[in-house]
Amino acid sequence: MSKDIIIIGSSTGGPKVLNEMFMEIPALDASIVIIQHVPPLFDKVIAERLNELSKFTVKVAEHGEVLKNGTAYMAPSQKHLRLANNSRIVISEDEKVNSCRPSVDVAMKSLVSQSSGKLVGVILTGLGRDGALGIGHIKDLGGTTMAQDEHSCVIFGMPKCAIATGKVDHVLPPHKIIEKLSALFGRIK
Repeated sequence: MSKDIIIIGSSTGGPKVLNEMFMEIPALDASIVIIQHVPPLFDKVIAERLNELSKFTVKVAEHGEVLKNGTAYMAPSQKHLRLANNSRIVISEDEKVNSCRPSVDVAMKSLVSQSSGKLVGVILTGLGRDGALGIGHIKDLGGTTMAQDEHSCVIFGMPKCAIATGKVDHVLPPHKIIEKLSALFGRIK
């Protein structure tokens, strides 16, 4: 099954950037997966806030859910989110990766090659290197990769590490990331 999927990874400073982006992003004809490093219970608060701001549904992901276009799924705090066959959500409490759970790398590296459909990886502000390997994986699958620029980041760690892989196509501020996503994906009809 081919799907259009955007995976967004962020940490420190991420909730503010996600709020700004989700206020502006149109209802894209794609599924969005959000991996935000947050303490327990904040996943629900952030998802509810994004849902209020956005033009599409935003929710905390549940094990076994099948991705739907026009919906954004936030990884539950303290749990990894993987995608089985690029379509079904798998939630686990496996060991931390990059000292993180959820881990951006875990989600991005769960994607598999598909004959059609677009795969996009976006790394936003955050401390550490989570997402750098995942961004490379998405690029190796033929996907499009983006990272937030240093000037607009609270902490440039995650984007800097992703960019250092040489596998990031676009380094942009959040409003330009939205423009790029809008150009890549049609709108929900």
